[in-house]
Amino acid sequence: MSAKEPLPVRRLREFQPLDKLTDEQLIVLAARAEQRKYKKGQRVAERGARDGLEYFLLEGDVDLVAVDGRSKKISAGSETAHNPIARLQPRMYDVAAASPCEFLVIEQDILNQLLRAAPVADSEIAGELDVEDNQSEEHHLLMEFYAELRSNTLALPSVSDVAWKVRRVTDRPTSTVEDISRVIATDPSISAKLVRACNSPMYRGFSDVSTVRDAIVRLGTRTTQQLVTVFSMREVFKSQRPELQAAMDQLWQHSREVAALSWVLADAATKINPEEALLAGLLHDIGSIPVIVHAEHHVNVFADKTLLNHVITELKPDIGAELLKTWGFSGDFVTAARHAEDWTYESADEAPQLVDVVIVAQLHAMISNQKNAELPRFETVPAYWRLGELELSASRSLELLTQAKERVDEVQKLLSIH
Repeated sequence: MSAKEPLPVRRLREFQPLDKLTDEQLIVLAARAEQRKYKKGQRVAERGARDGLEYFLLEGDVDLVAVDGRSKKISAGSETAHNPIARLQPRMYDVAAASPCEFLVIEQDILNQLLRAAPVADSEIAGELDVEDNQSEEHHLLMEFYAELRSNTLALPSVSDVAWKVRRVTDRPTSTVEDISRVIATDPSISAKLVRACNSPMYRGFSDVSTVRDAIVRLGTRTTQQLVTVFSMREVFKSQRPELQAAMDQLWQHSREVAALSWVLADAATKINPEEALLAGLLHDIGSIPVIVHAEHHVNVFADKTLLNHVITELKPDIGAELLKTWGFSGDFVTAARHAEDWTYESADEAPQLVDVVIVAQLHAMISNQKNAELPRFETVPAYWRLGELELSASRSLELLTQAKERVDEVQKLLSIH
């Protein structure tokens, strides 16, 4: 612990979101913070780490290096240095001292407690605060979300009753097809979708089925459970507010595409149940939904698509993981949501996992939509190599999905059943 005198209040107010705190709170913060010095070349923070700390750059310069080798320099006193350095956890950058530098280091839990107790203007609560610097409002929104996540006060959407009940009844070893059928029949919309799915090219037998019971017999209880959850998820992506629905529709379209690619990859390259991969792909961005809803109250962020997308990217892994835990999904689904765009993630298990399938599906979806400006090369992504049964290369992988286009289209149609 540094023996230095605590920083004066006026110095602390130079940083976001410390300027939201009262003088009394800043005095408390300064007493509980630590000032750390680093020599040139010394590592400050490691990519992938979760240390629960916020680093504010007081003096000097630091280099941030991303997984693909791209780097950027941040200097003390610059606009970027007004916010914590590489704040998202797990950290997305390696941070090293480019010159002798000094940081104010604060525990996130302490900062969040003070922020929750800080006075908030009425206009800010209403989402009407006129903020000249959108970046500061963006950071305030990020801090709000993390504070609510840690205090378990974040408002999360709920999954449909029929999906819950089907999951419970299929998990009981004594349940019969009739038991499952009776639960599904309480929701005519889900019943109709399940029968139509069973008669689709993906599951069609020698003849069409016309009842939920016959559909369950053909599909099996596990596939039935997954498909009921898939169909119920469409309602989570809906909003009564037109200004939110456009963002929800775009999110649904991307999620549906990743889900279809996940189904095909799981079926071709792993022993993972394709319907589980389908569901994991559909849920990989589920953490975006609470962010979209909440961000509407921050008009400067919501109106700027670039800022909004940045906030969503920062928040959706943690929020998606928390949401799936709340809904009772297994750890495999939670991991897939948390690491869907973590190109460096590598599971400790030898066999391919749901998260591997979703990561590779994400890469292909982004490439097909020409969003590949910042994507890593295939050979640098551990998940890509873990689908080893196909002996994938970039060209082989694209060839596989081109050949499977008809099956991808079939899955897309399945997800579009009304």
